Amino acid sequence: MSPAEPPGAEEPVRGAEGEEPVRGPVGPSGLLDVLGVASVVLDVEGRIVLWSPQAEELFGYSAQEALGEYAARIMVHEQYVDLVVKLFADVMETGEGWAGAFPIRRKDGGTRLVEFRNMRLLDDQGDIYALGLCADQSTVRRVERDVALSTRTIAQAPIGLAVLDTDLRYVSVNAALARLNGIPAEDHIGHTPRELLPGVDADGIEAALRMVLGTGEPLVNQRIVGRTPADPDREHFWSVSLYRLEDTAGTVLGVAGMAVDITEQHQAALEAATARRRLDLIADASARIGTTLELDRTARELAEVAVPELADIAAVDLLEAVVDGRRRSLGPAEAAVIRALAVQAHRPTEALDAADPPGEVAHYGPDRLVTECVRTGSPVLVARVRDEDLPRIARSPEAAVQLGRAGVHSYLAVPLIARGEVLGALDLKRTGNPLPFSDDDLLLARELAARAAVQIDNARWYQNARDTALTLQRSLLPSHPAVTGGLEVASRYQPAGATAEVGGDWFDVIPLDGGKTALVVGDVMGSGIDAATTMGRLRTATNTLASLDLEPTRLLEHLDKITQGLDHSIATCVYAVHDPKLRQVRIANAGHLPPARVRPGHDPEFLELPTGAPLGVGGVAFSTTAVDLEPGDQLVFYTDGLVETRQHPLDERLDALLELLDDPYRPLEECCDLLLRTLHRPDNSDDVALLIARVLPTS
Repeated sequence: MSPAEPPGAEEPVRGAEGEEPVRGPVGPSGLLDVLGVASVVLDVEGRIVLWSPQAEELFGYSAQEALGEYAARIMVHEQYVDLVVKLFADVMETGEGWAGAFPIRRKDGGTRLVEFRNMRLLDDQGDIYALGLCADQSTVRRVERDVALSTRTIAQAPIGLAVLDTDLRYVSVNAALARLNGIPAEDHIGHTPRELLPGVDADGIEAALRMVLGTGEPLVNQRIVGRTPADPDREHFWSVSLYRLEDTAGTVLGVAGMAVDITEQHQAALEAATARRRLDLIADASARIGTTLELDRTARELAEVAVPELADIAAVDLLEAVVDGRRRSLGPAEAAVIRALAVQAHRPTEALDAADPPGEVAHYGPDRLVTECVRTGSPVLVARVRDEDLPRIARSPEAAVQLGRAGVHSYLAVPLIARGEVLGALDLKRTGNPLPFSDDDLLLARELAARAAVQIDNARWYQNARDTALTLQRSLLPSHPAVTGGLEVASRYQPAGATAEVGGDWFDVIPLDGGKTALVVGDVMGSGIDAATTMGRLRTATNTLASLDLEPTRLLEHLDKITQGLDHSIATCVYAVHDPKLRQVRIANAGHLPPARVRPGHDPEFLELPTGAPLGVGGVAFSTTAVDLEPGDQLVFYTDGLVETRQHPLDERLDALLELLDDPYRPLEECCDLLLRTLHRPDNSDDVALLIARVLPTS
């Protein structure tokens, strides 16, 4: 034991029954200092024999001035001298004390109301004295009011209040805190929060209490979560504020705490935040879904929006008949033939292996939940998935096992409905998110599905129309021999990117009498089925006119008139006739980009041809240009989709084309692939026709 420690400090002394143990000597209380209690001792004659410093302050007389004087002369207002003398005599005779308040006359002449407590004293010699305890009555009343106010405030306050000592044991608890904790107030006394509230973060509470106790810095609105005996089955949230208690001398007495149950406010704030996130999700979906008319991409955008805010795994599946452009309704006993378009997961999981890979077609029996969803057009929700539910969710027994291992515990399928037709389903699963799908989640999923279904429907109709136009376009393009009329020929047709419509680009290789060959490349302005149809008409007309062995100029004049009659169509075209006997090609141009000539020993170049007006303009004459060709020379015909972009000047792109034609001996098929691979971007909004002809040596 340290010499500074008082004897017996280690051993707590038991107090009266029901009171906390007395834990040894402690620092002085500041309450007596606040009251300023004065002590005065009188002998039997009423003379002052003891005079405390507080008496000096209260009455204004120093000890030297007061000692030996009659108390009635310097302590009592002259109006009450007789009364006080009588009371003094009664105390000395009977030994019964008295208490009261009456004015005093201070040395400075001022008057003050003083509270008195008087009692008889007996010393070891048998002599009798009188002890007077005095305090300013206004100070006493103020302390009484403060105590009464504090007591009533603590008792009636609707918030939980507690006082803990320096050992973090409860010394006072009000009724509100007792109700919050579900423990009677008296059962708190002498115990720590850790002992009484094991369902709350005891380490966090103790750390906060010790910090406030040690630093004196208050802790305001600290959030605490846990369960108490008052409601053991539900988590509650409390806002706790702590501050250190000290007396007027600065002695640390303990910590006072206030606790307010904010569970409802927390829940309301949580719901409001969730609502805001979901509104943000819907807004995000409106901006992100349907950025293109590509079916697979639109489905992928929907899956990406749903993860992870709504689900850990999302799949977008369409009925195969819908993808093909046919209406399909399922009977009660029919399986659903479904094509997977997109799958998205928040993190790697075995559940992905159980999903249908995008692009694959799967059959789901009539008992499967996704089949029920697309058959009825209604959502299917399994809030808590059991083992027996997995076979109805998965595509196969093996997939059901994988879903179980992945921890799929909640499932939701929402139909994709557009224009009154069920297109497919949005399939959602939760693995990492511990909460099951709720009715609010169902509403959000339906909103997302409704918005996305329209975009998916637009994309699938566009894709069907594009596929039709592309089929028509390809059916109208020729298939030609690799060698004809002294020429080696290679060609390509490249449709526009998946998000663009099919255009009206075409090429043709037409054998003519006398070993000659007509080479044609053209581009109908516009896109879609109309452009493809116009292209087919012009190609047919070109073949018919070419068989008449017309000069290129005359042929273009006829095509111009035909084009004028095709609903104001406009087209560009280059028409060339190669004559192997003359080693010459005669070319006429109707508003098209010039072909390139590649010759061994020379730099590639564009032929200088009169541009001419596009077909369908009318009233503009065409001209024919003769160009000599030697064996090994090449002519490269192309449409503008090969070289035109929005990001680069046309001259820059034409120069890039010539740079790629640097090898006159490169095989023509390789050259076609090189030009398309290098110059034509996958997302290009225009299609490309490419035709390359090389003059063969004469036999």
